[in-house]
Amino acid sequence: MKKNNQFGSISEAIAYPILLVLIMWMVFWGDHLFPETDFYKYGIKPFEFSSLKGILFMPLIHSNREIGHIINNTPPTIILLAAIVYYYRSIAFKVFTLSWLFTGIGVWFFAVNNNSYHIGMSGVVYAMAAFLFTSGIIRKHRNLQGIALFVAFIYGGMIWGVFPVEEKISWEGHLSGMVTGVLLALLYRKKGPQPVKYLYEIEKELGIEPPDLEGQWNEKIRFEKERIEALEKAKEEKRKAAEQNIQIVYRYIPKDGDKTKED
Repeated sequence: MKKNNQFGSISEAIAYPILLVLIMWMVFWGDHLFPETDFYKYGIKPFEFSSLKGILFMPLIHSNREIGHIINNTPPTIILLAAIVYYYRSIAFKVFTLSWLFTGIGVWFFAVNNNSYHIGMSGVVYAMAAFLFTSGIIRKHRNLQGIALFVAFIYGGMIWGVFPVEEKISWEGHLSGMVTGVLLALLYRKKGPQPVKYLYEIEKELGIEPPDLEGQWNEKIRFEKERIEALEKAKEEKRKAAEQNIQIVYRYIPKDGDKTKED
């Protein structure tokens, strides 16, 4: 499908999120069918070097005991990743990959609960939501600002997830993801879609002074006024000159029968 200006294609925005979610569900059902494999051990256990592999696998693993875990992560994964792929196509892969990696790294280094394994896509979801919101706010682009407002309206309640409210929820993963998303939005603020610039903005950046349209208009009015005054003055002088050159001549014509008397 043809791309729309600087954005990506709708087909890509649909295909990639669906593919990711399918992989998530395949891993989930694999964990459900083979519980003895202990997929959760492929998650992140903070400060344990053997769990560094969890940085790569943590987002794909969900609890096989609670299907609600993966169900809750599926819609935002599709929606937020689709928005990034479509609206930030040129940097989408970098943003998503770095969100995935740095969220996991943050959990490994800074998680307080180091006796449990951290699993799930929610940390990456927080990173994507934070990126879309922050990027939309700092960019003067109408479409991206609309996406930022959408994220704030739909997923604004996620902010409470960065606090240790529930013991079984990895709030460290949420917080790591949110910080990662904000930093990526700042890092790539000058890359990807940019607002349309008007001519005067480009001239200002190049140091070109814009034309003084008001001064040009006033100068034109002044010139026209002086021209009219000059024409009127010329007409008046011509009229006066014509009056000065007028000569009155009287001619007497005698009637028949009149005689001239001589003394």
